[in-house]
Amino acid sequence: MSVTHFRDLTVWQKSIALTKEVYYLVKKLPSEELHVLSNQMRRAAISIPSNISEGHSRRSTKEFIHFLSIATGSKAELETQLILCVEIGYLQSSEIETAMQLIEEISKMLFSLMKSLENRNNY
Repeated sequence: MSVTHFRDLTVWQKSIALTKEVYYLVKKLPSEELHVLSNQMRRAAISIPSNISEGHSRRSTKEFIHFLSIATGSKAELETQLILCVEIGYLQSSEIETAMQLIEEISKMLFSLMKSLENRNNY
């Protein structure tokens, strides 16, 4: 069964959940980070489902894989920023646990989806 809409992709759904979690977390950051770290975290989080949906909507497997790769980069960027928040002392490890679990799930899903698309087209 093929997926006809990006909203049907579990990886997109999980990415939306991650984005909502990030919006919750950045509210805990100090006000001086409003235009720096928190803004960058929101942008990275938004980029993940946005690139999944854009790639899927292009209707070209090669382009879809490209956009999934961009989503993977944004996922890594966000992961780094969350770790940095803990290292700096803005957040506790326990506070980012849900986001980190979602990141791990999304990472595996993106990798699997890209491999599946590559194999299907003998990429």
